[in-house]
This record gives sequence, structure tokens and C-alpha cells, in this order.
Amino acid sequence: MGRVKKLGNTRIAFGEAIRELVLEGKDIVAVNADTEKSMRLDLLKEKFPQRVINVGIAEQNMMMVAAGIASTGKIAFAATYAMLNSMRALEQVRTFVAYPKLNVKIVSGLSGLTGSIEGVTHQSVEDLAIMRSIPNMMVLAPADFTSTKVIVRKATEYTGPVYIRIGRDDTPNIFDDSYSFEIGKANKLQDGNDVCIISTGLILDHVLKAVEILQNRGYTIRLLEMPSIKPIDKDAIIKAAQEIGKLVSVEEHNVLGGLGGAVAEVLTDSFPARLTRLGINDVFAESADYNELLNRYGLSVENIAKQTEKLILEQ
Repeated sequence: MGRVKKLGNTRIAFGEAIRELVLEGKDIVAVNADTEKSMRLDLLKEKFPQRVINVGIAEQNMMMVAAGIASTGKIAFAATYAMLNSMRALEQVRTFVAYPKLNVKIVSGLSGLTGSIEGVTHQSVEDLAIMRSIPNMMVLAPADFTSTKVIVRKATEYTGPVYIRIGRDDTPNIFDDSYSFEIGKANKLQDGNDVCIISTGLILDHVLKAVEILQNRGYTIRLLEMPSIKPIDKDAIIKAAQEIGKLVSVEEHNVLGGLGGAVAEVLTDSFPARLTRLGINDVFAESADYNELLNRYGLSVENIAKQTEKLILEQ
């Protein structure tokens, strides 16, 4: 698939995608918790005001309203910030959305460290672990504007609860219109024999730059984009373990329970191999600029390249 380098915003991508789907005839109603503009549901409301419901700053109520809408046969979207969807409204997600397997798509902005200067209350480095532990819940993490639009569209084709993790500010648009997404499948962006890097979400841009550094040093890298955290592509992980034996997971999330945890579970169950997990090392992050936080917590381009090379050189 081709790659380009424009900037795009995943929240705008979500807003545009949901508007396009309604224009195509999808019976969608979007509920938000005073995050209508922030989550760009204003793009849908401009044309279909009756399809956007703002419940105010009441995330638990938002999730219950979404569940009620889905119970009537409509596709419900519940959209607010990741830490609120995955923690404040967790009981409602678990018991009233996932347990009855209702058709609710939970879209979470400000994921990972993108809450940045708002600090720990608005950063979400636990949501993937929380959501993938809930039965019936699908967990997806697009890497850019283009993939967000594709994944939101695919999520509406699936009947059941889906958690979609998006960001905050403009980020590099990695993929072009040929981007392909299949639930439970990884995208192999390139192949190599020295190490396999598995990445999910917006940090993929940093990973691609780290791969370029490593290639310039003479290494060959297998790079898997893993937009589907649950279900995860077990076959791609096992194949990398068998053929290469050295893997690195990179995520904007706690190293416990997210992508790295999911990869480790597959390896433990099926084919043990060396794994380096890069992410936030089980700490609460400080308040700072987004890129400063990535650097602070080991997710800079240079550190991804450094830790990957360290694994390659291990005997």
C-alpha cells in the first residue's frame, strides 16, 4: 500500500466517516457527553441534527442512551475521551453494552498521551488493556486519518460492540486510499529477517522513522501494523516468531495489558520467542507537550531504533 506524508486529524476522519455513512443510508445515531465539537460530531449534526444527542457531562448516561438506541436496531456511536469511555463509563460498557452484545461503537479521542498538557486525568494509557479484557468487545486502533475512516466504516459492518481508539491533534497521514483493513488481521508494511516490529495506533509514524534508521544501518525489518488488538492476528505473530524469533511491540499505552501483553500471550501459548515491549513502563505520565511526553517515556524515534537494535544484537 502506498504511503504519503500529509497531516490529518483522526477526530475529523471519524466525523467525516460517520456523516458519509449516514448519507449512504446507514441508520446511525451518535451520542456524546458534551464532546460534540471535540469529537467532530458537528459534521454530522450540520446535515442530520436529529441523529446527534448530547447528554451533557454524563458519560455513564451517554453509554446507557447508546445501549438503548442500539436495542432498537439502530447503530449507536458513543463518542468522548478515552479515559472517560474506558473508566468512568466502564460498568455501563461492560454490563449494558458488551454483555448483551449490543451494536454500540465506542469512539475514544485523546487516547494514549495525546491528552498531553491536561495531564494524567486526560491521558489514557490503560484503555486497551481494560477494553480487551471485556468479553464480546472488539478493540481497534487506527494509525492515521485514512485508516480511521476505513476502520470506522468497517466497524459499522460488524454487528456488536467495538472500541475504536483515536487521537487529538493533527498527525502524519501515513496511508493512501489503497489502505486495507480486515478485522483480526495485521498489515505487513514491509518484510525482513533481523527483527519483527509490531505497532498499533498513531505511534506508527515514529516506528516507520525508526525502521528507516535501522535499514540505513544495514538491518532488514519486518513491520506489522496491528490495527486490530482484539481479535489479534495470531497467525502473523506466530509466523514472525517461527521465522525471525525476535519481536518488538510498540504502543502508546502501558506495557502491561495492551498490544505488548496481547503479543506476549500469543507467544506464550503458541511459540515462545524473544519480545521487547516498548510503551509507557507502568507509570503515570507528567503534563507536557505531546512529543515531549513521547520522548520522556521511551517512544522517541531514536529510542525505538536503539531498543530494537539492542534486541537484534542479542545472541
